[in-house]
Amino acid sequence: MPELFKKPTIGSHLWFIYILSLVFLGMLWYYQWMLGLIMTVFLAASLYYSYRQEQMMINETEEYISTLSYRVKKVGEEALLEMPIGIVLYSEDFTIEWTNPYMNRLKEEDSLVGKSLNELSDDLILKVKEDNNEIWLSMGDYKFQIMIKKEERLLYFFDQTRQTEIQNLYHNEQSVLGIIFLDNYEEITQAMDDTAKSQINSKVTSILNEWSNDYGIYLKRISQERFLAVMNQQILNQLEKTKFEILDEVRELISDKNVPLTLSIGVGLGGVSLPALGELAQSSLDLALGRGGDQVTIKDENGKVRFYGGKTNPMEKRTRVRARVISHAMTELVRESDKVLIMGHKAPDMDSIGAAIGILKIAQASDVEGRIVMDPDDVNTGVQRMVEEINGNEELRSYFMDPDTALDTVTKNTLLVIVDTHKPSMVAEEKLLSKTEHVVVIDHHRRAEEFINHPTLVYMEPYASSTAELVTELLEYQPKNLKLSMLESTALLAGIIVDTKSFTLRTGSRTFDAASYLRSKGADTVLVQKFMKEDLDIYVKRSRLIEHTQIYRNGIAISTGDPGETFGPVVIAQAADTLLTMSGIVASFVISEREDKRIGISARSLGDVNVQVIMERMNGGGHLTNAATQLDDSSVEDATEQLKAIIDEYFEGGAEE
Repeated sequence: MPELFKKPTIGSHLWFIYILSLVFLGMLWYYQWMLGLIMTVFLAASLYYSYRQEQMMINETEEYISTLSYRVKKVGEEALLEMPIGIVLYSEDFTIEWTNPYMNRLKEEDSLVGKSLNELSDDLILKVKEDNNEIWLSMGDYKFQIMIKKEERLLYFFDQTRQTEIQNLYHNEQSVLGIIFLDNYEEITQAMDDTAKSQINSKVTSILNEWSNDYGIYLKRISQERFLAVMNQQILNQLEKTKFEILDEVRELISDKNVPLTLSIGVGLGGVSLPALGELAQSSLDLALGRGGDQVTIKDENGKVRFYGGKTNPMEKRTRVRARVISHAMTELVRESDKVLIMGHKAPDMDSIGAAIGILKIAQASDVEGRIVMDPDDVNTGVQRMVEEINGNEELRSYFMDPDTALDTVTKNTLLVIVDTHKPSMVAEEKLLSKTEHVVVIDHHRRAEEFINHPTLVYMEPYASSTAELVTELLEYQPKNLKLSMLESTALLAGIIVDTKSFTLRTGSRTFDAASYLRSKGADTVLVQKFMKEDLDIYVKRSRLIEHTQIYRNGIAISTGDPGETFGPVVIAQAADTLLTMSGIVASFVISEREDKRIGISARSLGDVNVQVIMERMNGGGHLTNAATQLDDSSVEDATEQLKAIIDEYFEGGAEE
């Protein structure tokens, strides 16, 4: 008990003084009884006075404690009944036994006693049963923080509505910067006269100004093909709900060349400084353009990226000039290195191997040692015949090495060329990336969030049919003494043919130019057909996989393998290609178990459905018409349900792409 609330008593030091006084008083009586009598009267008076003071202090203390107890009790009653905090006692069966008046006012009812906790909120009982001592719950227009005392079966309701509103206001008012880029403005307007150029400028500006006024965005044109947009988080949320319909509005502007004008938008957001937001916006725009344009990329301060749009095939904008510049830059990098290592992706396909052989020829043309890094144990059946043909050519085979040997030979001055991928996790040997300071990336896939760090040179053209096509164009600008053997040119042609499905998908005029060049160098189309032949048992397996096909919605075919039955990635991809040839099918998805215990999904479309953004939602990627992913710790059934949910979001809107 605090000292304040203890009854006051005569201290021990006073008792000692009185006892000592009695001893001296006795001695005084013995020697001088008259003086002893006088002192006895004084001592008695002193004792009486001390006793009276003690009684007064005790009475005052008791009165103070009594008054204080009453006040504390009164305050407790006031706190219990009047303070703006909800208190609820409930029984073992989650029935309300008692509430303070605050809870009754909250629900506008006379009494909640006897009713279920779910009268307060539909899922309150479920949340109370969870192993949490604190939960957040919405009740009508209110937001409550609820403290749970399970042993006492007691709930405290703290109204955090105002605090939540302030937090939301802070979040919604955060600055967001966007950079809007007209993808193909220069290509469309370069042959226009001033009148036509002015008209299309006026139309674009009018559409963008109307869009910015509707949403309260500050828009400023900073160059012929670039705009700066300033907004806040709340406006961005509204734009995301509409999935950036401005992309479709601008795309409907058809030029005199019957070519649509497209937009790319890079957005930076987060609680960082304005210069940092500008860097995020520019990085987002670079990513959007690297994926082919006609889309929106949103990146926050943590590096998380969201995509919208990208529903059309990118325009073929690359020029011979760019190919020549890249080819000459490659030559300089090769000559400055001590050796060249070329590496494709894991489980390489014909495009990856063919492109690697093409880069090998560039190194040889500059008299620099070159080697192709490929794991001989990571070769699937789709390229088995090509690999066998290469192994039968002693000279070409000598230029291949396994990843372990490559790790032993690489130096800081080695030029590492990555072909047909730009993801570090997808390369044949990821450790090689940290062993050298000179990395070149050549790829035709749309750029993903994951990208090789600090490459020396990047040649990414998402509108190209294949990496083999890009490498073939680079070969055309190499020294005239470059000699391609029949097998080397055939490997490059095989990469183009496989990725274009025999020149039926993603095929532009430059694709035929590259094929014509390779044919002039001795590429054998009959040998390509030999590479592409398949075994009868694989054909039967693919047919069995296609047999389990259902039409989900809007012409989308989903095929699933039987549990426990494994299929190779090539068979899964071929099944998706075959489904796409069926009448009424606009997109196909094939899901099956793989030999590596993962779930593989191969996706194809004719262009109306962007399978790339669907696969990216499942940690995959690819092209608008050709994509795939692999899932760990999943089953065919779970993967199918996840895929259907993402497809539903894709078609119904409001989902991130």
